Parts: sequence; C-alpha cells; structure tokens
Amino acid sequence: MMKRILLILFTIQCSLFTSVRAQVTDTVLNKATDKPFSFSVAVPDGNYRVTVTLGAKKRVGQTVVRAESRRHFVDMVSTKKGQYEMVTFIVNKHSPEIKREGEKSEVVKLKPREVGYKNWDDSLTLSFCGPSPAVQRIRIEPATDVTTIFLCGNSTVVDQEEEPWASWGQMITRWFGPQVAIANYAESGLSCTSFLAQLRLDKIISQLKKGDYVIVEFGHNDEKEKKAGDGAWYSYSRNLKIFVDRVREAGGHIIFCTPTARRFFNDDHRTIRNTHGDYPEAVKTVARREEVPVIDLTSMSTTFYEVLGEEGSKKSLVHYPVNTFPGQDKPLADNTHFNPFGAWEIAKMVVMGMKQIDCPLTTFLREDWQDFNPACPDAPETFVWHMSTGSCLTKPDGN
Repeated sequence: MMKRILLILFTIQCSLFTSVRAQVTDTVLNKATDKPFSFSVAVPDGNYRVTVTLGAKKRVGQTVVRAESRRHFVDMVSTKKGQYEMVTFIVNKHSPEIKREGEKSEVVKLKPREVGYKNWDDSLTLSFCGPSPAVQRIRIEPATDVTTIFLCGNSTVVDQEEEPWASWGQMITRWFGPQVAIANYAESGLSCTSFLAQLRLDKIISQLKKGDYVIVEFGHNDEKEKKAGDGAWYSYSRNLKIFVDRVREAGGHIIFCTPTARRFFNDDHRTIRNTHGDYPEAVKTVARREEVPVIDLTSMSTTFYEVLGEEGSKKSLVHYPVNTFPGQDKPLADNTHFNPFGAWEIAKMVVMGMKQIDCPLTTFLREDWQDFNPACPDAPETFVWHMSTGSCLTKPDGN
C-alpha cells in the first residue's frame, strides 16, 4: 500500500515538473537585420524571466528590446562582429480571462481598440528594433519569485500600442531589474468607475500575490462624469476607497498617484492652469484617511511643463507638424497624451515618487538609475527613440 502511495506521489511530482518545464522555451534565433522584428511564444498568464543574447557572428548589432505593447526594457546595446551580450528582464503576460478557484470564469471587458493588442493576446511577444537589431538566443521561463507592480489608470498610464503615443507605464519597465514585474492594466479613456466595471481590478486581484503592489492613477476622465453622485468628493473618493479595500484584503500594497497635468498655460504664458479641479486634492484626502502613500504627479508634471516653457513643453506631447508620419495630412497637437520623451520623463517622476515614499521596491532599481528632478528635466534633443511598430494617427480615448 505504501509503495503504491509513493508511486502516485512520484507520478504527480513528475507531472508538475514536466508542466513547468513545458513553459520554458530556449530558442537559438541567430537573426540580424536592419529592420525591426518580433518573436512570440504562447504561454499561460504570469511573469516570465526573459534572457536575450544580443549580437551576431558576422555583423555588428545595435539592438533595442521591448515586449508586448511596446513596453521598453533595454536601451540600444551595441555589439561588434562575433561579440555577444546577455540581458535579463521580467515580462508580465496576461489575457482577458479571469479565473477564480471554485467559481465560473469571467473576462475583462476590453474596449474595441484593445482586441488583438499584444498586451491581451495568448502570447508573450518580444520586439527588437534599432539601427541593426541582432539576436542570437532567447530563453523564456516562468518567474514565480518576483514581486509584481500592477498599474491601474487611463491613457497617461496604458501601454500605447503604436507610435507616436506613449505613457509612463510602458517606460517604467526600463528601470527595474529582474526581481520586479510590471503588469499594466490601464486603458485609454477609463475612469475609476469604468475600470472597476470592466472587471480590470477583478483580474488584478485574481493574479495578485501577498506583498505585490498596485499603483492607481485616475482623474482625467473621472472629472467628466456628471451624473448625480459623481464628482471628486463622492463617487471618485468612494471608488478610490474600493481600490484600497480590495487590494489590502488580497494582501497587496497600494500607492496613489495624482493625475498628470495637462499642458494648458495661463495667460501669462509661464504657468500651468489646473484643469483637474478638486481631483488631486481628493486623492490626497482619501490617502490621508486610509494611510495610502501618494506620488504627486500633478505637481511634478506641472513643474516639468513650466520649466520646458510653453513651446518647449510641446516636445513632450504628441505635437508634430504635417507629414511627420505616413498619411498625416494634418498637424498633431495634443496637450494630454505623451510622446515617448514625455512618457520617459513622467516614468522617472513615478520612480522618484516611489523613492520619496520609501517604497522597498526601489532597492531593485537598475544600477544605471540616476535620481531625477522635474525642475531639471532631460533635454528633449538628447532623447533617442527607435520606432518598433507602425504609426497610428487616431487619438486615444480620453483627454
């Protein structure tokens, strides 16, 4: 009898081991070209440790690495002929399906534009771009030992799928080492109300482990809701409390961000006008009452725009003259949505905010991180961004 039990246990153990092994892919790619290319592999939801060997035997390489919907992980790595360099980072992969033990599964109610996005499909996708991307090998394996940071928000946070749109959620991935995963559930046009109604927080809770983090930034679209009971001090504040209660009940830590400022200058052409009304203060009020740490992106982004000036600040948003992108017969002039440079700077503000609230995860910042001051921003002219996808002229939902 005992031998039979041991045999059964051994069989189960081998089955589990085989299941885990089946999720590991190790591919010798040996691909070098002068155009962007992608690599995809179907995997279950979860975090994955990705190790990429960059370089080629017979040509120089200049390679930038991103994942899923343009999450930026590795700046350009230059390799000589026959030289190889290995990079490692964590990618979170998620699908719309919500699985709860003992309950009927549900799905996140995606917006039409999200259907088919790499962030929500069944595969983990890596993108390689730069002047001459060169990849020798790719290894992908489950990473169950990392802390996840879940992002909740709108178009200023979401992983924008196509150029020239970008958000801080797809840039902050650059600064964390392979001990941390960033899982971005934000979407353009969402408010706290619609985020909850689309079951995005339900999906997060189904994935969250004790000790994970949830960062919440809303306001841009909440302030447009005008039904009875809406407003900063009722529905918005109540919804923020729902985020706090559910995240903490699941064993997670929560961080609030006040909404990023819009680029609207006052008549003095020097200072930014507050377009958010009471919403930033409502965030801080709920945070004080619930003892939630706050990152003041409203203040930091306001300083950032004012330092760059009325004209210079356009370089951080989607402001482009006619014919900058294929098929663009009209100028792009958007004072809410960031381009890659603006998203890069806002991501640095979020990291600095995490340091200011003494978030333990900042111990896992990459070695090349340098502290950032929005009053002394990077020069837009020094920022280099290599396109990894085509462009889309359609403005994201929300404003």
